[in-house]
Amino acid sequence: MTSAAHGRHPETDGATAIVPVRGGSKGIHRKNLRTVRGSTLIARAVDGLLRSGGVSRVVVTTDHPDLAAAAVAAGAEVIDRPAELAEDSTSSEAALLHALGVLAERGELTPVTVFAQATSPFLDVEALDDAVALVSSGRADSVFAAVLDHGFLWTEKAKGARGIGHDHRERPRRQDRAPQYRETGSFYVFDTDGFLEAGHRFFGRIAPAVTRSFAALDIDEPEDLLVAEAIAGLAERQLGIPSGSERSEHHLDVAAVVTDFDGVHTDDRASIDADGVERVSVHRGDGLGVRLLREAGLPFLILSTERVPIVAARAAKLGVDVVYGSADKATALRDWAAAKAVPLDRIAYLGNDVNDIPALEIVGWPVVVADAHPEARAVSRLVLERRGGDGAVRELADLVLAARARAALDPLKLSTLQSNGARP
Repeated sequence: MTSAAHGRHPETDGATAIVPVRGGSKGIHRKNLRTVRGSTLIARAVDGLLRSGGVSRVVVTTDHPDLAAAAVAAGAEVIDRPAELAEDSTSSEAALLHALGVLAERGELTPVTVFAQATSPFLDVEALDDAVALVSSGRADSVFAAVLDHGFLWTEKAKGARGIGHDHRERPRRQDRAPQYRETGSFYVFDTDGFLEAGHRFFGRIAPAVTRSFAALDIDEPEDLLVAEAIAGLAERQLGIPSGSERSEHHLDVAAVVTDFDGVHTDDRASIDADGVERVSVHRGDGLGVRLLREAGLPFLILSTERVPIVAARAAKLGVDVVYGSADKATALRDWAAAKAVPLDRIAYLGNDVNDIPALEIVGWPVVVADAHPEARAVSRLVLERRGGDGAVRELADLVLAARARAALDPLKLSTLQSNGARP
């Protein structure tokens, strides 16, 4: 079948990356919205692909509105995935063929397609670029991400365990064995026409793209998330992956900011004098950050469960709204957002502890300070570099203002911001 028949856009440079995600994960509930170092798996996948020199666009195909919203926020395009193609038994190929069919109807196919999986939190962009180059140059038709594997595999037989691919009576040295490759599932790159004709990711001349070991991790069980969180810092440094703040600054174009007080504006410590008066310390930089947000026209709320007057006093000093002594943060936040006519998905909420989780779960940008409780981190979309009371509010303010400055250069985003009643 010719490229024209397939609906190829002849002037498009670079590969199209397609990320199939669905909302019905059984092993881990809402798996692709779970976070590693504060960034959702879907956002990490989109970010990595957008950093690839060989990829010109990223398309997420999904059946779930929350996943679609997260993909768009991260900078991807979205194709609606039919429910019948989002079952447990649905193959990845079926989802890819549907997405490519939609692109073909639009005349937007590219010669090379990347199939990437969001369950791989650490994308080796260099290996991906090499894989795209292999297919683009015609040296391979299909390339898969892999790591070198020197292990000895075994299987059980009727007469006992036996080696797979090796004679168990011989133990050749590692350097004397032919290289073996273990497929990671992180990404596949293939010639688009060849895939449409074969209907499968492997066809023609197949080649491995050797990735670094950190890129082999796949999130399948809850324990895998713990491992990813534990090695994230080292893996990101080795693979050149930006930190959470760097990944998010281009997309955090919110219309309002809400924060907790203790543990966010303060370091969660308090002193009590002889008269029983409670005193806390705040960061002057946070106050300036709040002022800059107010000057940019963004509504700001301090929302606290504490019933102490110091919360109201600090809000008055900053000239912002305050709700304190609230046992139901989610309801209080909904009421305030409705009064301000700001959609919840356009709000950044900054918290630090488990009592912030109900509020974090209902906003578009759940953010936590660097020293947040692990359970709060687990539902966050961004973990800041600063600790509570040490400039975290200012850090968030800078990210929001930087995103709005970038959005002001984009007429479409600018109109979105203005429709929400805030100045760019």
